[in-house]
This record gives sequence, C-alpha cells and structure tokens, in this order.
Amino acid sequence: MRRDLELAYIVLEVPEPSSLDGLFSDVVGLVRGEPTSGGAVTWRNDDRAQRIVVTAGPANDATSIGFEVSSDDALEAMATQLAAIGFDVVDGSDDEIRARRVNRLVRTEAPWGMSIELVTGLASASSPFVSDTMPSGFATEGVGFGHVVVATTNFDAAVQFAIEGLGMQRSDSLQMELAPGIDLEVWFLHCNARHHTLALARAPFEVPQRLHHIMVETNDRDDVGAAFDRAWATDLAIPNGLGRHDNDRMFSFYVQSPAGFQVEVGHGARLVGEDWDDDRVYDRISAWGHQPLRQS
Repeated sequence: MRRDLELAYIVLEVPEPSSLDGLFSDVVGLVRGEPTSGGAVTWRNDDRAQRIVVTAGPANDATSIGFEVSSDDALEAMATQLAAIGFDVVDGSDDEIRARRVNRLVRTEAPWGMSIELVTGLASASSPFVSDTMPSGFATEGVGFGHVVVATTNFDAAVQFAIEGLGMQRSDSLQMELAPGIDLEVWFLHCNARHHTLALARAPFEVPQRLHHIMVETNDRDDVGAAFDRAWATDLAIPNGLGRHDNDRMFSFYVQSPAGFQVEVGHGARLVGEDWDDDRVYDRISAWGHQPLRQS
C-alpha cells in the first residue's frame, strides 16, 4: 500500500468566499488561517497552515486538490508515472508555491477537470490548532485533512489516473439504483490508513458541480452530535442526518454549503491496513440513518 501520499488541501472557487464563513467556523469548527499571498481565504482543521483555500470566482466548485507527498523522490516517481500514462506534469511557479505554502509543487489535470497538485513540505501554522466549537480536534495525523468525493462522466479515465498515476488502491465500491433508471457507482480509494481519501462517482450525465462533498473526521463522537445541533440551528440544508455508513462504518451527517457542495462531519471510520482484504461491492450507502432532513 502506498503510504507516502495524503490529502493536503482543497481549493474552492465561489462567487463570495465569505458565504462559507458561518458553515466552516460556526458549524464545522474549522479555524481561519492566514490569507494567501494572493488574498485567498484559508481554513485549518489542524496545525498545518491551510487545508481549505477559498478564492473568489464564478466556478462555484473545487478547482484544485492538493496531495502531500512524503519526499521529493516519491514526488518525482509519481510525476514520472503520470507522464508515462499520458498526463502532462508541470512545475508550479514561485507564486503558486508561495500561495500554497509548500516547498515544491507539480501540477497536472485530472480527467474530472480539476487541477491536481502534488506537493512536499506543506507549512505548519504559526499557532496551534484550537477550536472552541470542535474541542477534540480532527483526525489528520498521517492521513491528511479528510476526504473528497467528486462526480465525473469520465469515470474510467479518472479511475486509471488515481490508481495507475497516483498509486491509490480501491478499498471497496458501491453500486445501487439511485432513482428509477439512474444507477450510482462509486469507487472508494485509499493511499494511506484512511479508508478513502478520494472517492469517484460515475455521473450519468454532466453535472454542474463536480465536488460532491468534503469530509472531516473528529476525534470524539460527541463532537459530531454537537456539530449536528449547530447545523440544525441554522437554515442550511441537511441532505443527510446522523447515520453510519456501511463500508467505512463512519458515524456522520452531511450539511450543504451555500455554494452547493456538502460537508460531511464524521467520527470513527475504520482504517485500512496492509492486510486489507475487504474490497467488495456494497448495495447501500448506509447501515442506518443518513435520512434527508432539510432541503435547500
């Protein structure tokens, strides 16, 4: 199993970055980071300088996903492998390196239409992570800041990119009928002990927003419940209430951001070890719960 890769950050482009402030701070319990050199708003869920970067623009979607690689040698090997399967890999500019607060950056374009940035040396923040609304903090050590789920009509190429290019492995998959005549297929991919760092959903048609959700995992189960209470006290949509997933067994809920993508707040997902042998096909998303509660 590849152990030299973890989710470093995600870059979001929304028309009004401040529209996400209440969700990230008051509900999820993230902490504001320092603005980037280009003035983007940043958010943290641990002692790293930035985990979510929010820029102003019309995309209303994620535009880049950053993966931290354990060493320059590992980054070189990954860049070589990506080039070998047909993906152009370019070095980041000095301005991009400063904005991402990393030592090195190379970039390529994923088949689902987002920039993928491979980096080394993501900087630490100037102060420890302390969140009054998330007192236990988040599980990030060695597994990155969480996971991301994207939808794409270019599913087969996306899977090849993740597995052959980034060296990820499938944990398991989901196949079910989402609605009459519409099937849902999702592959859950790991690159460290987190059950999935990236999940790819086969979109039956072009979707206006490729990012379905980002997930952050708390260190204490009760902090999920408290976050749910905070979400319930807002007017934000809650597409899925409290429940437990069947495959990774995470206890969680989903809240919809003003930009449309969702944030999953969870706890207690099982880990993937070297002896992982449970790559099977699930036919349901959740063992229980995750019922739709409030629509936008």
